[in-house]
Amino acid sequence: MNARQPAATAINATGPEDRYLAVTHDVVNQPPALEDYNLFDQDTALREAVEREGGNAAADDLMAFGALAGSRETIELGFRANENKPVFNTHDRFGHRIDQVDFHPAYHQLMSIAMEHGLHSSPWTHPGQGAHVARAAKYYMHSQVEAAHCCPITMTFAAIPSIRKQPELAALWEDRILANRYDPRNLPDSQKQSVTIGMAMTEKQGGSDVRANSTRAYPVGTEGPGQAYELVGHKWFVSAPMCDAFLVLAQTTSGLSCFLMPRWRPDGSKNPWQIQRLKNKMGNVANASSEAELRGALAWMVGEEGRGVPTIIEMVAMTRFDCMIGSSAGMRQALAQATHHCRHRSAFGQRLSEQPLMQNVLADLALESEAAMAYTMRIARALDNQHQEHERLLARLATPVGKYWICKRTPNHAYEAMECIGGSGVMEDCIMPRLLRESPVNAIWEGSGNVQCLDTLRALQKEPETLDAFFREVAEAKGTDARFDHFVAQLQNDFKDISDFQYRARNLVDRLALAMQASLLLRGSDPAVADAFCASRLQSGGGLNYGNLPSGTDAAAIIKRATPVVG
Repeated sequence: MNARQPAATAINATGPEDRYLAVTHDVVNQPPALEDYNLFDQDTALREAVEREGGNAAADDLMAFGALAGSRETIELGFRANENKPVFNTHDRFGHRIDQVDFHPAYHQLMSIAMEHGLHSSPWTHPGQGAHVARAAKYYMHSQVEAAHCCPITMTFAAIPSIRKQPELAALWEDRILANRYDPRNLPDSQKQSVTIGMAMTEKQGGSDVRANSTRAYPVGTEGPGQAYELVGHKWFVSAPMCDAFLVLAQTTSGLSCFLMPRWRPDGSKNPWQIQRLKNKMGNVANASSEAELRGALAWMVGEEGRGVPTIIEMVAMTRFDCMIGSSAGMRQALAQATHHCRHRSAFGQRLSEQPLMQNVLADLALESEAAMAYTMRIARALDNQHQEHERLLARLATPVGKYWICKRTPNHAYEAMECIGGSGVMEDCIMPRLLRESPVNAIWEGSGNVQCLDTLRALQKEPETLDAFFREVAEAKGTDARFDHFVAQLQNDFKDISDFQYRARNLVDRLALAMQASLLLRGSDPAVADAFCASRLQSGGGLNYGNLPSGTDAAAIIKRATPVVG
């Protein structure tokens, strides 16, 4: 063979021919996966809030749970649960009506983690100082992994105050509702040691106006609280139809009343309520939501007849609080993804996290996230201390205000964090598309923005002292920042006449939320965070796109505080 001809034996790797054997898939300038990190240990703001609000006794437990939530295996469960939507089967293969919703095993594993760690039960089984704070911190971390399955966890948790209004029903159900185990089997509740609770309020013709409900309740025998009725009607939105029982609103001769409706009758026969179809949702896809027909479904009245809304509102108040936790968690995970990416990614010869314009955006996202979490954890402390009048009044007003503001701020936060990551953030093998699809859910469910504003008005009208309690709490930061003092003084002045509150409601509720967030950050956060928040939200008036923090902001310190250190 001529030595000048191409040789089949070997080519010198350093010779000119090596360009044909170029390695094209060396991966450089890409961040490592954000996994195998501790969601509690790597979240300075959360750790400080837990201690500040009275939950520090649970710090070791939260540290262990943070490691579990941040493990690669747990994070993978969230992806698998969302890639495999629940499937509805009306009948078994023999033709029996079963109304069975089947889920991917990953969904069941996430449910098991939540229930075994008491996310549905701990403040009720172990009440006291810091109980709601510790539970909120766990929920905050777990929801970052996968938010959709938290819906039945929330409803099971939130059902207890309502069910306790009917002691004989609570005696039958409470131990199984609060059991720290998960049993997904579609069996009569008498055959199960643990159960989950759902909710069926909404109907087509009314939506949020539940007093327009047309579902009727017919007494089986004696009428009144604790007695058996048969329910006939249609529910447009049944949350988590695989639950073992549901709190349902239906009309009696005395008006709208609340009922506990199990999936199965006490004799072991199937209760005649039938799922029509599962909702085809843009987000929250790992969880099942449905429409259902009630065809004489057996149920027991909970609370006073004709007082269904005040009875179930106990549950709704707690689900709204969990919406705050869930939206705050969505912000935190979006922020963690964005800061982690920018810490590792370089462009134009410099790390993204060190470039001034990106620093402005990241720091602004961090302010929003921490302010949401701080507000939420303060409400958790109020729930732990409902025996104190100030805390009760604060929770009554601050919950609809916080639910409105935090949940409404989440979608744009998710989008902006996605933009920080760039094209990779749009890909479905990244968590960001899921966070974006999930981001509007909490703002709409459990009462949309306008409903929360109207609930704020109801609180002011029924208990005017709630506003006094709110401003007393806010005033704890008085004198620490002139911008804050001016903002609060103007807000208080604007509340002197609320005759047109409905028209101005969003403006007033926006500012209530900002006042509370600023107060909490001034009292408990890093000075750089509090200063930037007051400068951007109170002095500048807000409303601008993220990345409008003024000159002089210590963006690097804010970003460092918010960034999980992984890899």
